[in-house]
Amino acid sequence: MKRRVTEQLYRLRDQLGAMGMVALALFVVAGAFMTLVLQPLKEQSRVLAAKADMIENRAAPAANSGAKLAAVYDYLRKPEQTTDWLAKLYAIGHSTGVELAQASYKSQSAPGGKLERYEIVLPLTGSYSQMREFLKRSLAEVPVLSLDQISLKRENRRDGTVQAELRLTLHMVKP
Repeated sequence: MKRRVTEQLYRLRDQLGAMGMVALALFVVAGAFMTLVLQPLKEQSRVLAAKADMIENRAAPAANSGAKLAAVYDYLRKPEQTTDWLAKLYAIGHSTGVELAQASYKSQSAPGGKLERYEIVLPLTGSYSQMREFLKRSLAEVPVLSLDQISLKRENRRDGTVQAELRLTLHMVKP
């Protein structure tokens, strides 16, 4: 077996010639260089880049948070008024089949702040699937709306009707 391998190597050497053997040796050296030198350097570069990003994020949090805050204000700045959003909620409730009772809402805003919040307490009656559809559509179609709390109550176990009280908030930028 050893003799056969040796004969194969000699035959390969004869077929490749001097230039082929040099090229083969260069391929082996290039592979070893890549494995032993370049891969460790690449890993070290990745680690240093991660450290640099971490240091950069620590150094400029105010500028970064200021840009994020401006993006939130831009997102919440919509041309619709509070009454437009309430009408949209009513239309969604009507189309999903839930019964909307009289809602109450109050405005809250911090003095000197840019945001105004309208807290809405909305009693609903309908099936569980209708309520889910109402919430899904409301949160999708009213981008400035958040769900703060939901209370579900069913009078009878066999009854498919559920009574719910939703606490929603409209977040709007002051004009």
